[in-house]
This record gives sequence, structure tokens and C-alpha cells, in this order.
Amino acid sequence: MPKVTRRGGGSALPWKRKLFGDIVRSAVEGASGLPVTIKMRIGIDDSHTTMLDAGRIAQDAGVAWVALHARTAAQRYSGTASWDAIASLKAALDIPVLGNGDIWEASDALDMMAQTGCDGVVIGRGCLGRPWLFADLAAAFAGRTDRVLPTQGEVAALMLRHATLLVEWWGREKEGVTDFRKHVAWYLKGFPAGGELRAAMATSSSLAELGDLLSQLDPSVPFPKEILGQPRGRTGTPAKVVLPQNWLDNRDDDTIPEGAELDDSGG
Repeated sequence: MPKVTRRGGGSALPWKRKLFGDIVRSAVEGASGLPVTIKMRIGIDDSHTTMLDAGRIAQDAGVAWVALHARTAAQRYSGTASWDAIASLKAALDIPVLGNGDIWEASDALDMMAQTGCDGVVIGRGCLGRPWLFADLAAAFAGRTDRVLPTQGEVAALMLRHATLLVEWWGREKEGVTDFRKHVAWYLKGFPAGGELRAAMATSSSLAELGDLLSQLDPSVPFPKEILGQPRGRTGTPAKVVLPQNWLDNRDDDTIPEGAELDDSGG
């Protein structure tokens, strides 16, 4: 995200090897023996990769696991994740490596682990509107082939439960339901819910209103299998990464960038 990388946070940070190492070591020391993990991307762009250096620095600092989203920051969420990069990182490190990127179904996780040798997976956009993906993963890792294919009625019940939990988290009904709105399209992808009903759900402001709208869905509609394996969430297009001035000049400069301590800096 530009607001993160422009202050030297997120995927920009590992470029500064010394600063990155200082931060990771401080995190490990401050954790008082609790395992610390890091998640990173391949690098800033194809010309400024950082994953191997960052992985080795993290390993030397005492990090327990390293997760790699197999895209550069410049890719954002576009294109295809480079699972070969996960394999390269796994070969370079002694600590466990987790793979991330383009896992939409449990079978994708099995394929990634088989192709890269990674020790596990991290799920991102794949679970948007699909919280049962984790049950599918548990079954797959246990060697079972059963998968969850909920009906529209079961999805509606999950949606209301999700919204209720968000209300409990926020402590205020309007904020919780408003936060849930963005999940409506993800949950209902592929189901024959009309545009008017979807729009009403995406503007609802109370659990009662949302529940009434969800009750209008036909509970008997089966899961749309044709959408299995399709990407979810953001995709977009590649873009130049916004960095602090002269950020790329000296990889061993450990000066903390201005604004790095802000809540949205990623630093």
C-alpha cells in the first residue's frame, strides 16, 4: 500500500537490511520466548528483490517461521503468484517456510506444498466469503477428500453469525454491521441473489435489517460449483511502488524514516 511503503514500511522495509534486522531482533527479544513469525513479499519489484536476504536475517535473529507471499510489492495482487520463489526461499533457509499466494481451494494448498516443499500455507484472499476453507484444509491435510459445499441457506446463516461477531468485536451494532457490508459480495458470489437484494444488504445498518434481508434468500439453492478455484478479493494491476526519497541508495542505512511510527505506516 502506498501509505505504508512511502514511509519505509511493509515490503519496502526489508530493502534496508540493517534496519530490518534491528527491528526483527527487537521483536524476538521482546517476545520473551514466544515464537515470532514474519510475512514478506518477494521484494519491491523484479529489480529489487529482498526475500533471500530478509529470510536469512530473520533466521539469524531467531524467527521461528517465515511466510512468503509470492508476489512483489509492485505486482500488488495482480498476475500469478510465483510459487518457484517459495521453493527458492525454502531451499535457502533451515527454519520452516510458509507459502502464500493463489490458494483458493484446499487442493491449491496441497499443490503448493508438493511443488515448493514449503512446510505450510498462509491463507489471505482465499477465505473471503469462504470461512469453511479452513475446514477443507484440515480435511485435505488429514488425507480426506470431503469438502464443504454449503447451500445458500447455510451461507446466509454464516453471514448473520459473522455480522453478529463483528458487532460483539466493535461493541456497537452500527459499526459492526457496517464493517460486515464489504463481505456481502464475497459470500454471495455465484449464488442467484438479485442485485437489488445484494445492494440492500450492502447498505444495511442493523442485525435485524440484515437478518430480514438474508431470510429472503432461497435456502435450498446448492453451492455454485462453477466458481470453485476462482480468485476472490482484490486483483488490480501492477504499479510503481511509492518509496521514501533516496530509499534505494544505501541498503545498510538504518535511519528510521520520518513517520515510520504512525499507525498506518507498517513500520
